[in-house]
Amino acid sequence: MACRFIALLGLFVASATGVADSSSTNAPRDLFLGESFYYAEQGLYFDAISRLDAELQQYHRVDERQLDPLHIHANYAEFSVGDFELSYRMHRKAGRAIQAVLEGNVSQDIRNEAAYRLARIYYEKGEKVNALHTIDRIEGEVPAHIRHDERLLRAQIYTVNGRFTEAVDILEKLEKVDGYEGFAGYNLGVALILQGEEDKGLAQLDKAGQIKVDDDDEPALAIRDKANLTLGYRLLKNEKAGSAAQYLDRVRLEGPFSNKALLGAGWSNVARQKFDRALVPWSILFKRNSTNKAVQESLLGVPYAYANLELHGRAAVLYGSALDAFGAELVRLKDSVASIRSGNFLKVMVREEIKLDSNWLIRLRELPETPETYYLMDLMASNDFQALLKNYLDLEDMRQRLVAWQGHLDAYEDMIALRRNYYEPLLPGIDERFRVLDSKIRLRMEQRQSLDDRLQRLLVAPRPELLATADERMALESLDSIAADYAGNDSASAVEARRRIARLRGVLAWNIHTDYDRRLTEAFEHLRELDDDVARLESIYASYVRTRQAATQSYQGYENRISLSRNNIRQASLKVDRLMNGVGHMLETMAIKELEQRQRRLEQYRVQARFAMAESYDRAVKAQQSQAHDSAGEEESSP
Repeated sequence: MACRFIALLGLFVASATGVADSSSTNAPRDLFLGESFYYAEQGLYFDAISRLDAELQQYHRVDERQLDPLHIHANYAEFSVGDFELSYRMHRKAGRAIQAVLEGNVSQDIRNEAAYRLARIYYEKGEKVNALHTIDRIEGEVPAHIRHDERLLRAQIYTVNGRFTEAVDILEKLEKVDGYEGFAGYNLGVALILQGEEDKGLAQLDKAGQIKVDDDDEPALAIRDKANLTLGYRLLKNEKAGSAAQYLDRVRLEGPFSNKALLGAGWSNVARQKFDRALVPWSILFKRNSTNKAVQESLLGVPYAYANLELHGRAAVLYGSALDAFGAELVRLKDSVASIRSGNFLKVMVREEIKLDSNWLIRLRELPETPETYYLMDLMASNDFQALLKNYLDLEDMRQRLVAWQGHLDAYEDMIALRRNYYEPLLPGIDERFRVLDSKIRLRMEQRQSLDDRLQRLLVAPRPELLATADERMALESLDSIAADYAGNDSASAVEARRRIARLRGVLAWNIHTDYDRRLTEAFEHLRELDDDVARLESIYASYVRTRQAATQSYQGYENRISLSRNNIRQASLKVDRLMNGVGHMLETMAIKELEQRQRRLEQYRVQARFAMAESYDRAVKAQQSQAHDSAGEEESSP
């Protein structure tokens, strides 16, 4: 799964790089899309889905989407949501999302990948006809990171739909691809057998059972073991026990198919009357976990082999041991059923230590030995049970998230109340001071505008006297005052004074008129300097308004949204609880049904063991009596 999302992330980066090359080396990247892939890489698909859903909702609400960094990858983001939902086992919703991409206006490579994902959904759900129709919609070049997976899926779909010839053709080519030898080889063998070519199919399974793989490549090792196991049991079914043994012996002793292979190897030797050789694999199997079905069968097989070797005493003892083991196992089964009925089984499934590892199936092996966990790993062999258990764990995770979210809403309300209690007493005084300052600002702005208007008029109709300096105005006022003192005086000194006053007025008028242009220019320069202060003042004003709005918006207008969110969480919690009860009941029913079936089988084994033990004791006694009689006869005949 991680490799698949690494490939998806590579496609995402490659597509983003392509866009960057066509526009700019600093093309914007959408961080939220990258964050969703970050969570997907860790297997946290719910977090990936929720974040990408939120990002897409915001993207669809904006007016100018081309300004949003996501617009470059919008189609791929829509496709990724469906892919994440598929990984989260939301098959129905993932199918709708991918179907929308498949029918949308997207490039052919994305459409082909969507068809592949949708076909896989149908195949996993058992809808083989829909899977066939979807996989046939793929046209042209398939993206490199899914090319071989698409071919394998196509072959599997063709096989379940009876198109064996086409499946064989695909698998024969895929078998030559590195990393796909075992998977393609095994499926090719099955397809040939279903096609009626038994010998070719068995030969192909033989070939798949001998592929060379690395010791740490567990999937390839498992498929190799499965090929050998399938071939061996197929030959046993065809009454070719001698040939079956060699293939069953190839299966690893520590692999997932080892128990069944050891059991089959023993029966293949029994079929050839080689009871001593049957004891070799059965003796290994005999010592393993008695909860396994193959191990339980070997508890009867080992004494059966000894009985056929005429070791009836040994057989009787082992049958007795088998009876004890079956009895103990039945007690454990009874305790397990009672524990499951009391609800302990579901409680142990949500233990915190299971969640410490992303691969929670591994953690199941580390659970303490209790009645509700004795047969857990065996129950997990069922795909239906495993899928239900995963759903139950996901629902439990969802339930805990909803509880946490409810607590988050309480924290938000407390935060909002603290902000309200802090800001509301301060705002009235701040607003009053702001109104005073605002009136002063408006007055100064009006004065500045008045100056600007007057200067603009001076450009059209010059009035030099308006640009006289303060000293010049004071000098003119002084001259007017002196001239008033000499008014009506005709003396020579008065005449001289009036002449000198007129001369001074002329000098002042000359200076004012000749310096008019320079003074007007300076006035405009000073006005521009004033504009800088006005701009700073407006910036401060706007900053205050924003701060004031932020203060009020930090605690106002959240009540309805929080109430709606709380109601949604409450409704979702009820739905999750209802689903958990349903899934939990199904899990308990499946577990109890499986354990009761084991009980019936063990009861049959115990009956067989009792009769076989009795028969072995009888034969052992007869053998001892016959031996004693022979010994007595030899003593009488001796001299």
